[in-house]
Amino acid sequence: MKRIGVFTSGGDSPGMNACIRAVVRTATYHGIEVYGIMRGYSGLMRGEFVKLDSASVSNTVQKGGTILKSARSHSFRTKEGRQQAFDQLVNNGIEGLVAIGGNGTFTGAMIFEQEFGIPTVGAPGTIDNDLYGTDYTIGYDTAVNTALDCVDKIRDTADSHDRCFFIEVMGRDSGYIAIPCAIGGGAEIVMVPETQMSVEAAIETLRSGWQRHKTSFIVIVAEGDVEGNAHHVAAHVKAAIPQLDTRVTVIGHIQRGGSPTAADRLLGSQIGIAAVEGLMNGMKNVMAGIIDRKLVYTPFIDTISKKKPINQSFMRMVEILSV
Repeated sequence: MKRIGVFTSGGDSPGMNACIRAVVRTATYHGIEVYGIMRGYSGLMRGEFVKLDSASVSNTVQKGGTILKSARSHSFRTKEGRQQAFDQLVNNGIEGLVAIGGNGTFTGAMIFEQEFGIPTVGAPGTIDNDLYGTDYTIGYDTAVNTALDCVDKIRDTADSHDRCFFIEVMGRDSGYIAIPCAIGGGAEIVMVPETQMSVEAAIETLRSGWQRHKTSFIVIVAEGDVEGNAHHVAAHVKAAIPQLDTRVTVIGHIQRGGSPTAADRLLGSQIGIAAVEGLMNGMKNVMAGIIDRKLVYTPFIDTISKKKPINQSFMRMVEILSV
């Protein structure tokens, strides 16, 4: 393999640039040309290719976001769009791809390889940490620390004013951000998609705390919780316990930005090297990941279809520590 491409797709996450940097420098180390593909699959179809070398990625490891930009592409979901992307790769002599993203990114790459034979190795870039085949995803550690910093600040106000704060964190399909924020932030309740905790159960927990003369509370709600978002839960609690002074804070996209932590820089670098060397060894339709501190390659079909369970002992920790 003499020339490869690298792109980022879907939501950005801190540490993506560390991964891009590792891909470029690993390819250079092995004598392979590497092109950055701007704006994900959209740029792939339009041929937005930029030749990269070691100097191109200098001073990027500490930056959040992605220097290659990101976008979601509806056109790539069509056979015509993928044909257009393939033609661009052929015209530019690109023989393999490193795709940094999540489930949607890997689904597109898998279909693309099946139709046109372009091998792709994926790098798990998402703050949600919900990809099967790796203990942690690139950006997750930074997102948790960003959210936890917000929880700490809100806790100060909750305590000062004797309030109950409902804090919504990201996690459309999982509670991987919510749960460590609840434990580290001393929350009384955490509501995540995996446990399906009812609003009624949350009300009883808060009422019990109020009767024990607790005057401030923190409730962490993952955005994808089955009971609804933080505003919805707070409204039901206020109706049931009117004496509680309730407030809602949605942390939102601040969780995606910022300089990556040391853990995310290290993970992004490990995965970037593994992705390039996986391509060199003939791998395709796999995601590089770290499980129990060991490098593994997981087929895209497993990453896409299999559910990554949360650690149930963490939920027990929340219950014990909130007494």
